[in-house]
Amino acid sequence: MSLTLIPTPLQDDLPLETVALKILSEKALLENTLLLVEEHKVARQRWLKWGLPREAIERFVLFNEHTQKNELPEVLKKLKSGMDVYLLSDCGLPAFCDPGQNLVDACHKQGIKVTSTPFPNSIALAVSLSGFPHDTFVFSGFVPVKEPERTQWMKKELKRPETLIWMETPYRLKKVLEELAALEGKREVFLALDLGSPSEELRRGKADRISSMVQSTDKREFVLVLGPSASP
Repeated sequence: MSLTLIPTPLQDDLPLETVALKILSEKALLENTLLLVEEHKVARQRWLKWGLPREAIERFVLFNEHTQKNELPEVLKKLKSGMDVYLLSDCGLPAFCDPGQNLVDACHKQGIKVTSTPFPNSIALAVSLSGFPHDTFVFSGFVPVKEPERTQWMKKELKRPETLIWMETPYRLKKVLEELAALEGKREVFLALDLGSPSEELRRGKADRISSMVQSTDKREFVLVLGPSASP
């Protein structure tokens, strides 16, 4: 039971990424698979061009700005029943500034696993996988190392209402989460560990809870996404 984002090429004449192609080739016709597409005509043309099974096209379910209100509860119901759901946009990264964001958000809230086939930009991928609203987001870069600049920088950043992306070195992973929890307990965070690797882990929740799940000895590559400011 999981939701998998399937990034697709921006240009029609480019091939689908190999891992995504293998997964869809193997899974598309299985009974426990649901295929969500943005527009039927575009998805059909690209699907056939990639050499994927024609029979799967009749099983496409439209998930876009016009259908998401009705489809979202049904998709969640099927995920909870044990189905695997694959989300494809017309082109590019699903759930990045499109209705897929609402589905990813709902999955996190209901404890449903979310992942993605490979995508070359870890920042954009982490934002999409977070499920946080991101019509506007801020890439803040690396947290300063030394005090008092470090705490001052964090306090200033936390005044921003938008979704934020923070970078930090792997050996300071637990420290930055503990500092964040002390400064802003209400704001939800998303921690993307080892994106795209077999050891990938995605965690979303309040900073103190996420911090408690991290060992001080953990030295894993990560992207930290802070959700929009919580309501007072």
